[in-house]
Order: sequence, then C-alpha cells, then structure tokens
Amino acid sequence: MKFLLSLVLCGALCLGSVGCSKKESAKKADDGKLLIGLSLADLKEERWQRDRQMFVDEAARLGAEVLVQDASGDPNTQIQQCENLLVRGVKVLVVIPKNADAASPIVEKARAKGVKVLCYDRLITNSEPDLYVSFDNVRVGEIQAAEILKMVPKGNYLELKGDPGDKNADMVHQGHMNILQPAIDAGKIKIVLSQACDKWQGSEAKRITEDALTRFKLDAIVASNDGTAAGAIAALEAKKLAGKVPISGQDADLLNCQYVARGIQAVTVYKPIKKLATFSAQAAVSLAKGEPVQGLNAKVNNGTIEVPTVFLDPVPVTKDNIDATVIADGYHSKEDVYKN
Repeated sequence: MKFLLSLVLCGALCLGSVGCSKKESAKKADDGKLLIGLSLADLKEERWQRDRQMFVDEAARLGAEVLVQDASGDPNTQIQQCENLLVRGVKVLVVIPKNADAASPIVEKARAKGVKVLCYDRLITNSEPDLYVSFDNVRVGEIQAAEILKMVPKGNYLELKGDPGDKNADMVHQGHMNILQPAIDAGKIKIVLSQACDKWQGSEAKRITEDALTRFKLDAIVASNDGTAAGAIAALEAKKLAGKVPISGQDADLLNCQYVARGIQAVTVYKPIKKLATFSAQAAVSLAKGEPVQGLNAKVNNGTIEVPTVFLDPVPVTKDNIDATVIADGYHSKEDVYKN
C-alpha cells in the first residue's frame, strides 16, 4: 500500500470527478446517464491514486461517469459519502472499504435502493455485496514468505501485518503462515514478534521494528506491504542493517522498487493495478446494465454469504526480474527505478 504525489494534483483530479452538484447529478441520472460511485478509503498512498485514475478513464471509455469520494481514512465519513452517492443516482457503488466490518451498512443502504455493490480489492464483511474483485491476497502472502524463507531458511523472523480492520491483511497473514508454519514446526525459524500496523502505516512498522531490534536479533522481516517495509527499512538503516536483513513487501511502490534494485528489499509483489482497475470498471458497467460479469473464478465467505469473486494473479518482483516486470509494463520507468 507509499508516498504522496502532489496534493494539488490529487485534489484537482478528485474535484474533476466529484465537483458536480446534487442537482446536476440527479438530472444526469434522470437523463439515463450511467453513473458509477467510487468510494476510496484514502488517497494518501501512491497506489490508490493510480487505481482511481485508471478506473475513471476506463469507465469513461465505456460511456459511464464516475463520481469519486475520498474518505480520508475515516469509516464514518465513508458511510456518509456513500449515502450521498446513492442520493445522487449512482447505479453501482464501487467501494474500497476503510474497515471491512464498518462498511457493511453501505451495502445494506445500497441494496435497499436496488444499487449493486462491487468490493474493489478489499472485501466488505458481514453483508451481501454483489462482487469482489482483487488479487489473491493469500497468494500474495505466500509469495512474500516463500522469497524470504528461500533467503533465510533458519533464524528469527519479524512479521509486520497490515491494518487489523482490513480483511486483506488477514488473507496476507494466512499466506505467510501457509509457507512459514512447516519451518516453524521443524524448529528452523521462529517468529519472535508478529504485530499489526494500524492503517498499514510505515510509522507504525518503524516503531515496531525499532522495538524488536532492541529485544531480538532479527534475521528476516516479512512485511505485508511496501509502506510497512519502508518503515522497517528506516529502522534498519538507523542500525546500519539495511540490506542485511531480507524484507518483503507488496504494491511495487517506486521507493520500494528502488530498494529492490539496490538489494535493500528482497521482494515486492506487483499487482498489475491497470488490470484490476480496468476489469473492475468493466464489471461495474456490466452490473449497472444487469449483464453477467465475465471471469468469475472464486467465491469468498465474508461472514454472511459466499461472495462471487474474480481473483487476478500477483507477480513477485526481485532484483533479478524487475526489468521484465514493473519496468517492462511501464509501471515505473527504468530511469526512476535506478536513479538512486
């Protein structure tokens, strides 16, 4: 999940998508304009800014208009914004929930109005959404743990989990344990500390890692995303251990790709978000038109129902294949990745 792009640019793009009045939006809905609501938990992270723009662009190509809302990390604000989107006449709500449980009223309110709900990359629990589109987050965790275990088959491990309110964090942790548990049972490795990082914040990861370094000799760190990896790396740098303790991540953020290229971070997991954003926009349009969504390949239990799901494939990125993955895809330029 990361560093800010220009706040001015971010604000301008959001206003461009959300700036119409309720009266104008209602008129467009009455005129038969296909409106899609996109509710983001937060736009602070580089990754979500990319998702937003790619989704909006693909929806526009398909003739739909997207009304974007940024909850700035507040679950209650997200509910209020989604209520507003429903009033404005959206046919589908695409939600990246801040908190999986707290977002369940959004689904209930949408269903009451006959509006479909697509969970984008994060599942809403204890509710009845119509579709979940994401990467296989258990597989993400397995990739992270497998790469680190390959480098450090014996020793002390620190696990930095994601936000405790994010279902994805649980899935990534499950993937970690699928790979690490046999080595734990065999007495080869020991997880000396496993702790969640509130809001996936790098500052939390830095604090946890600093504490762990005072108490344990760390041989490896399994960090759940690039933001937490960056925080841990900052703590390692202060002890002159950066590059000496293998660490994982996910999202292929630019800073972390630079770390991978320099051998400071062992692996990040690239989730081709253009594929996620464009597919989700296409699926949202299909839902709005009452058409079947193509590509369903799983069902995920969210505590209430088995949610129809489309899982896309994540890609491990190491120093050996970074040119053939994120750079070849144009996700980051070679100049940017290697400039440090």
